[in-house]
Amino acid sequence: MVELKFHHTKRTTAMEYLWLKAFHVTTFAVWIGGMLILSLAVSSLPAASGGGAAAPSPLIDAISRWNRWVTSPAMLLAWVFGIALAAQGDWFSAPWLWIKLVIITLLSALHGALSGRLRRRTGILNASPNSFLRFAGPVTVASFLIVAILAVAKPV
Repeated sequence: MVELKFHHTKRTTAMEYLWLKAFHVTTFAVWIGGMLILSLAVSSLPAASGGGAAAPSPLIDAISRWNRWVTSPAMLLAWVFGIALAAQGDWFSAPWLWIKLVIITLLSALHGALSGRLRRRTGILNASPNSFLRFAGPVTVASFLIVAILAVAKPV
């Protein structure tokens, strides 16, 4: 079997590396898909009357469960697999990785903000046109594109 030799003494078979990479890409894609669903749900929350919480809906409840049981674990696994890949490749000195880590950290924070907004189910978001969460979908897609380019092309 072919072995990939990384910058340090640890050796990993090509198959082990490819499996780890496949799990990382898959969990990242599931996380981003879940964030897009969250951003759509949050931007569609009905305005609450009297400043209280909006009435719960079966769709919002389903999205909330999906976030708790699929999207959030996918985010955590994407971090675990990504850090494992970076360690295997000894890439922690590479500028592209640090740019990617900053973007992923910001995406994790955005995920937390979207999750919190969904949990509260308030109508404040629709009442405030200046809320940064209304741009969560486009920011997520743009971040996904930048991260993919950094991970594949490693331009810097």
